[in-house]
Amino acid sequence: MIRIYGVENLSLKEKTCIPCQGGIPPLTIEEIKPFMVQINDDWKLIADHHIERVFTFPDFQTALDFVNSAGEICEKEDHHADFELSWGRVKIMIWTHKIDGLHESDFILAAKIDAI
Repeated sequence: MIRIYGVENLSLKEKTCIPCQGGIPPLTIEEIKPFMVQINDDWKLIADHHIERVFTFPDFQTALDFVNSAGEICEKEDHHADFELSWGRVKIMIWTHKIDGLHESDFILAAKIDAI
């Protein structure tokens, strides 16, 4: 399991994403399971490869504002999600592109987005 030493007792949203340089394997399904229970139940695991969640809003502007807020978190964490924006709807997909799979940082990012 990939560990961020010294912060095991922190919640995911209190941790900081660690830039992935590649060269490590993505998390296995057994390593993913404990992280999934720490994020909102609306996040779905897709093919053990990435997580995604759909957020709904009353209009386009509110959805756009949410994307901008989530984007600021991505920039601060130096870990970037994929966004699909439409009228009243935002779909976010998260995975670590350098390892083509999931890393603890993906769940940290999801938890921080959940806190918006």
